[in-house]
Amino acid sequence: MCGIAGWYLKTAAAPDAATLKAMTDAISHRGPDGEGQLILTSPDGHHQGGLGHRRLSIIDLSTGDQPMHYTAPDGRRLSIVFNGEVYNFRALRNELEALGHRFQTTSDTEIIMAAHAEWGPDSAQRLRGMFAHIIWEHDTGRMTVVRDRFGKKPVFMAARPEGTFFASEIKSLLTLPGFEPSLNLGAVPAYLNYRYVPGPQTFFEGIVKMPPASIAVCEDGQVNVHRYWTTPDSRVTPHAVDGDPVTRFMDVLRESVELRMIADVPFGAFLSGGIDSSAIVALMSENSALPVNTFSVGFAEGAYSELGYAREIADQFRTSHHELEVSSDTLMDWLPDLIGFRDAPVAEPSDIPIYLLSVEAQKTVKMVLTGEGSDEILAGYPKHRAERHAARYHGLVPGFIHNRLARPLVAALPYRFRRVKTLFDSLSERDVRDRFPRWFGVLGPAARERLLRQHIDMAGMDGTPFDAPEDVGALRRLQHFDQTSWLPDNLLERGDRMTMAASIEARMPFMDHMLAETVSAMPDDCRIRNGEDKWLLREGMRRILPEKILSRPKVGFRVPVNEWFRTTMRDWVRDHLTGSDSRSGVLYDSRELMRILDDHADGRQNHEKLIWTLVSFELFLRRYRLNA
Repeated sequence: MCGIAGWYLKTAAAPDAATLKAMTDAISHRGPDGEGQLILTSPDGHHQGGLGHRRLSIIDLSTGDQPMHYTAPDGRRLSIVFNGEVYNFRALRNELEALGHRFQTTSDTEIIMAAHAEWGPDSAQRLRGMFAHIIWEHDTGRMTVVRDRFGKKPVFMAARPEGTFFASEIKSLLTLPGFEPSLNLGAVPAYLNYRYVPGPQTFFEGIVKMPPASIAVCEDGQVNVHRYWTTPDSRVTPHAVDGDPVTRFMDVLRESVELRMIADVPFGAFLSGGIDSSAIVALMSENSALPVNTFSVGFAEGAYSELGYAREIADQFRTSHHELEVSSDTLMDWLPDLIGFRDAPVAEPSDIPIYLLSVEAQKTVKMVLTGEGSDEILAGYPKHRAERHAARYHGLVPGFIHNRLARPLVAALPYRFRRVKTLFDSLSERDVRDRFPRWFGVLGPAARERLLRQHIDMAGMDGTPFDAPEDVGALRRLQHFDQTSWLPDNLLERGDRMTMAASIEARMPFMDHMLAETVSAMPDDCRIRNGEDKWLLREGMRRILPEKILSRPKVGFRVPVNEWFRTTMRDWVRDHLTGSDSRSGVLYDSRELMRILDDHADGRQNHEKLIWTLVSFELFLRRYRLNA
């Protein structure tokens, strides 16, 4: 895990080496173990490539420095900067050696260059792992930028008249000479729907996300981006499994865990006590002769702590267990710093304890495995069971009856019915472009327009999350959205920034594309069966984990902002959103905003997600001194 930066520019307009070093210095937290910069010119002299790197050494500690160089059997020369891990690099090495390639290191980085030399830019399809890399071909002056299938490793792009800049984080691009940060106002409407900014947009004008599963080929002054993979849920026809589907699933999951335990440094696992992280720890224990290092975080206040569940799993598998207790009294003090780590508003309060746990784990290990992605691959959220009812509701209840009768009745339900209201609000959206984001979002289109003082045109979004054909079914269409929007633009972005801010690498066995292909090839009832979600995982772990872990409801890391926004932080919230220093207040209808704040404070409605979304956006504007 590292940080990369680079550019493909007209030689006459290219900046100096100090600019490239400033870009990598801005992301030094991603790689405290080493750095390197290299500027190259195309054979015709017209274009220049910049390669910058910050290294967090995990594999091949002695010979893995970057930029790294490689000479193919036919004499072609390549250079690379790479962020991530390729887990099947040993198998690829054997294949490439049989084709005549020879290697000077034991790193996966050199394998990527050899694969590129042998199979071209689409060699990315052969890589199994998490990766973002930039390759320069000396003999042609062609640059290729690649991002992994699910978007676990980030790439941001800034197109300017002189060419295109690339970086692992936005803060690297903010160092460019002459770049004046300004707010991308068109991202605000989507943010109020999703709670995050969907790709390719960011909140910074002129900076975009390179899509997951994409390759950018920079050649002859042009930058062309294309996708090389899409989720199997959008294209695979399920079929009956030969043999036991649970055994097949567990075989691939075990392989995925084992591959992610390849490292030349100490490593461990984040353990929450839920089924996902508990399963990862159990399977790691099968593959380790030594106790697995496990790390858990919880509140000092017992009502919000789940440390007991994690401790039970740690005891069962005799891990070397580490616990971190945080106090809710000081938790919010970290929020401005986390906004700086993400270069964006923080979508979830749970980002804060994840960062603090990463800091704690970094004292012992340099890499951890996590349970991220299980719900998005195996259908683990309540919305996955509910989505199939949307079409039935729309068929039974005409739109005018819903709007005039049903919606007002449900809106009047008291505070304690918030989950019912979320279910109803989501199901009632008839367009999937509104309904899919609404499941985890905060505002539908109508409510958003009421809150905004005036209409804001939404910036163009990637249509990929909504392009799964209807005939794949409601569950797969929703999971395709999860895997192409909710994951890369929110959860995976959070995981990358919070761990890398602490200079620690996170690996996610559930986010293995071979595992996703395996699950997608099976009938849908292997995910949800008789009302039980993640059926494959629960059945696979039934003889391994305690029943209380298998059957306990999904909780997540509960941060009591609901109560805080009604009590101790009530005035603080109002001052930030409505006070004279507010930077975002000019966007909102003041009466609608006060209604939302009053309803929450008086206990009539629960608007904690919306208020968090607004507060985080306000703090983001203040940190970067952006005007709405």
